Amino acid sequence: MNKEKNLVKKQRNPFPASIGRQEDISEGPLGQKAHKKTIEHTRRLERKLYEVRQGVWSQVGNGLSNQNFVEGPEGLIVIDTGESREEMAASLKAVRECTDAPVAAVIYTHFHYVHGTSALWEEGSEHPPIWGHSEIENNLRRVGIDVSAAATRGLVHQFGLVLPTEGQDGIVNSALGQYFRLEEHSPWTPGFVAPTHTFNEPTRAKIAGMEVEMTPAPSDANDSITIWFPEIEVCVNNLLWPTLFNVFAIRGEEYRDPRILIGGIEQMTALGAEHLVGVHGPPLSGSQQIRDDLTQYRDSIQFMWDQTVRGINKGFTLSEITESVQLPQKYENRYFTQQFYGLVEHHVRQIHNGLRGWFDGDESSLFPLPASKRAEKLIDGFGGIEKVREEITRALEEDDLRWALELATWLIRKEINKNGRSDGGETEDRNRLASILRKIGQRTTSTNVRNWCLTRALELEGELDISRFRTHRFSERQVLNQPTESFVHALRLLLEPELSDELDIRIGWLFDDGSTAGLHLRNGVAVPTGGEESEATLVIKVSDWARVLGGKTTLKELLERQDAEIEGNHKAFVAAISCFDNNALR
Repeated sequence: MNKEKNLVKKQRNPFPASIGRQEDISEGPLGQKAHKKTIEHTRRLERKLYEVRQGVWSQVGNGLSNQNFVEGPEGLIVIDTGESREEMAASLKAVRECTDAPVAAVIYTHFHYVHGTSALWEEGSEHPPIWGHSEIENNLRRVGIDVSAAATRGLVHQFGLVLPTEGQDGIVNSALGQYFRLEEHSPWTPGFVAPTHTFNEPTRAKIAGMEVEMTPAPSDANDSITIWFPEIEVCVNNLLWPTLFNVFAIRGEEYRDPRILIGGIEQMTALGAEHLVGVHGPPLSGSQQIRDDLTQYRDSIQFMWDQTVRGINKGFTLSEITESVQLPQKYENRYFTQQFYGLVEHHVRQIHNGLRGWFDGDESSLFPLPASKRAEKLIDGFGGIEKVREEITRALEEDDLRWALELATWLIRKEINKNGRSDGGETEDRNRLASILRKIGQRTTSTNVRNWCLTRALELEGELDISRFRTHRFSERQVLNQPTESFVHALRLLLEPELSDELDIRIGWLFDDGSTAGLHLRNGVAVPTGGEESEATLVIKVSDWARVLGGKTTLKELLERQDAEIEGNHKAFVAAISCFDNNALR
């Protein structure tokens, strides 16, 4: 049966933003090689304190996010506090050139930028009310515990945290902000303070003497809100970004449903704001211009959703859909709908997975070979490694980077390395793959993809070692700042089932603050408990438990020094704790 594959008119290069042309490469002020549009985008993100209108300021370029300020009759409302105390202190210093109003309140737009709050007042002093969504603390705990290794690794890749600042691989920008964080703000001291006033429904309040309306508006976080100051017609939001919205984050995130996002944008458009202040990017003024910008932004998201769903209903495979669905040229007329952050083809894949799951009807996807076995068969089918290398050279000569990339991955996937990953290959093949990734990084408009490709390239070349980001680690500070049971129950994520499959043991923890926790090892899983009915219990100080998980000492050392003890069946506890993939526990 012939398929109608022309959902949209195909171009010679159906993915112009994903991998541009050689002539699109430009050089930044520090020798960085990147797509010319990516370099040009940096000027929108330069460090500047904008006076949006009298009594409203937006600090752009102080980090990945903005810190925004609204002055009311009773003082200053601070909206979002950045990644650290140092970042927030720098913004506060800048706004103090404009006003000496005391900080009267803090509002968090969502849980991403809440780590500089304690810099707003003297240590030990009473702090003003803090407003935010009721899910903020849960989200911080979830990311910091369950997927901490993956989340950190994702940040390193997406934001180029280990890339150099100069040279061809130098960081250019982070699309939403100039950089993820500024070196001058080192050591990036955390200063989160939990909200004192939480909500999960539209809420009106008098804050600092001003009427404020706060409406849940899920964006890249389910705790995101839109803030409306009706008296001054100012809207602060986490919906309109200085780039096409990121349905898919290459660092890895939970699904962001475009349908929900569209609802939030429509609600914000209906406000008729005279001034629009974002969590990212420069502020906007003029109600008609704002309405036009929001309308096109909204429609870009609907376009990706509708055309993906259209392809799904027609029975197209995911590959066919991504080839067909690209934003029309008209969306190039605003930077809000250009692909500076993520890419449309990746967003389409995420929409498909979020709506229908991973299976797209492609028969070969039902039972794929393991990566190493598949690579081995493909290489043999081509006539051996040298033939594949020749084909890579030919693909590069024809400027077919997609095909060259796939071929090059076969050569490093054909064997399992010592860590159990199909990520080996000879040095020349790893360097060959790195070279292809670098070419793609230089030609894509997406900073996320550029940063990911260059980070991976440097790792393949042996210039970067990011293996530490593939280990589920906990910091001493994290453990001390969370309920004691959190980092006992988190051990379930480190359980090695082949070691524990035959065990049926309850073990517990008793801490010096009187709190308890436990795990029941059975059927190859570790089930969280309160520590009751344990066959053996570890009696330990909270501070020592934090040091163990933080890698500062080992459980064996504490037991030998009698700084901790096991009550009950000592042998059972040792057998159980040895099943977890953490050397400090063994």
